[in-house]
Amino acid sequence: MNIQVLPEHKLSSVAPLKQCNVEKKEVELILVKDQNGVQYTSSSIIPTPSPRAGPPGSSDEERETWGKKIDFLLSVIGFAVDLANVWRFPYLCYKNGGGAFLIPYILFLVIAGMPLFYMELALGQYNREGAATVWKICPIFKGVGYTVILIALYVGFYYNVIIAWSLHYLFSSMTAELPWLNCGNRWNSENCTDPKNINGSLLGNGTSYAKYKITPAAEYYERGVLHLHESKGIQDLGLPRWELSLCLVVVVFILYFSLWKGVKSSGKVVYITATMPYVVLFVLLIRGITLPGAMDGIRAYLHIDFQQLNNPKVWIDAATQIFYSLGAGFGVLIAFASYNKFDNNCYRDALLTSTVNCVTSFFSGFAIFSVLGYMAYKHGVKIEDVATEGAGLVFIIYPEAISTLPGSTFWAIVFFIMLLTLGIDSSMGGMEAVITGLTDDFKILKRNRKIFTFITAFGTFLVALLCITNGGIYVLTLLDNFAAGTSILFGVLIEAIGVSWFYGVDRFSEDIERMMGFKPGLYWRLCWKFVSPAFLLFVVIASIVTSTGLRYDEYIFPQWSNIVGWGIAMSSMAFVPCYAIYKFFSMPGTFKQHCNDNIHFTSLHTDNTICYCV
Repeated sequence: MNIQVLPEHKLSSVAPLKQCNVEKKEVELILVKDQNGVQYTSSSIIPTPSPRAGPPGSSDEERETWGKKIDFLLSVIGFAVDLANVWRFPYLCYKNGGGAFLIPYILFLVIAGMPLFYMELALGQYNREGAATVWKICPIFKGVGYTVILIALYVGFYYNVIIAWSLHYLFSSMTAELPWLNCGNRWNSENCTDPKNINGSLLGNGTSYAKYKITPAAEYYERGVLHLHESKGIQDLGLPRWELSLCLVVVVFILYFSLWKGVKSSGKVVYITATMPYVVLFVLLIRGITLPGAMDGIRAYLHIDFQQLNNPKVWIDAATQIFYSLGAGFGVLIAFASYNKFDNNCYRDALLTSTVNCVTSFFSGFAIFSVLGYMAYKHGVKIEDVATEGAGLVFIIYPEAISTLPGSTFWAIVFFIMLLTLGIDSSMGGMEAVITGLTDDFKILKRNRKIFTFITAFGTFLVALLCITNGGIYVLTLLDNFAAGTSILFGVLIEAIGVSWFYGVDRFSEDIERMMGFKPGLYWRLCWKFVSPAFLLFVVIASIVTSTGLRYDEYIFPQWSNIVGWGIAMSSMAFVPCYAIYKFFSMPGTFKQHCNDNIHFTSLHTDNTICYCV
């Protein structure tokens, strides 16, 4: 029996037909064109699933799910709360007006961060697919999925190296005297200066203490760990350092055995890796506030300077920080949510986990700046002279401060365990996005998940070896700037446009209603359709406009390295247009038919449609 579906307003233009009583069902419409030029509508009625049974065509029983709800929550929090929460946010807050910086930060969290976070969780949970195959909702955008998967892989190349540094420091801390306490070690230069001899008068030439590269802690990091002094630049890498290679092997093995059985195994690892940083941060804060000068550091962290809000860079910093902090766009949230039960309340999860992430960033600032205040007091300098961000903070300034405390070995071990756990679960999330995204797309990989997980982990290890050579820090800096810079912003922008404008906010809202029994409010729909894409466009433009040539401290990268960097960025972004072109021309028919006739609608509700038997 053929079923012809016609809108009510067109019934008068056709011959009377016998009406059939057909219950409301899902209808799949495929508009095709016959070879004689006559259009036909082929329709098939799909039984409507129960509201909480899963999307049409889903094989719910084949998809594994999290063992417990807390496994999912800890995994998302563990991924989102990473090293940047400790080594970047506190410094950004301090230099951009202190408490005043929270105004643009919270604003962007509410109007863009949370909506994007919510969107990705709902997208993954409803479709129960990874970052690539989730685009069955709008196949021409599938290239976005490959873009974010490749970016997640790129990040794994260098992020694991930072975790290996933390592991190296952890092993090095297991001594009676920390190796970065004094000069006179085999890696120290002749210019190495005892920190006790460095004070405000010595730094009077305008050099901040944080940039003073001849302290024992600074030389241990750059000469003892990185061996940077043995490289002339990015063109002179040398061989991988065996100590860091062993640490990298340990990191890769931890990742592999955490992921090889899917969420059943990774969901248990995060009980340690996601909770340990909070315990350690609290312990470090309690110790930090007891140090002389700690209150000065905290006051500097919280000082309010509303004049800074007149500076556009403050708003750009807030926008980029909230985006990278929440971790939207790496395919991780989609992958994690795809293992949820279909009726899970991902709305509540999005609000909870994004809030926890941002509160953690703010809270970590107290533990960091209490110690920076102590460092400033100890050397008789201003807070601004010791305040810094990135690796310089967690591998030079903070370790140096710890080395001067009673029981320094214990405090160093505790601190680097925190860095290790912060990095591990974030790296687990990135690798899970790659594995889930590709195994959902290629079933042969799903059948051999353990082997594919090993290949992925081993592949990241091989590329990461470039980052642990004598000049490896230059490779790491290049990847950090280009692998997940403008490219990830571009990817999420296209993702937001694809969901909100092509798949449609109304249809997306109906999907959420089928999962949780209620539609998102007007606020969320407006954010998805207008605010979030505008926010992402703003951040993309700001990222391009403010980009400068690569440099590491005083070293300026050669021009060819910038070209290589943009090549890496373009290699992931190119999947978006390339796949769209491939999909467009791989469809049968002429170019005109592609534009006009090959339209595929799925999951359309026939609420206001009357079905007639022909």
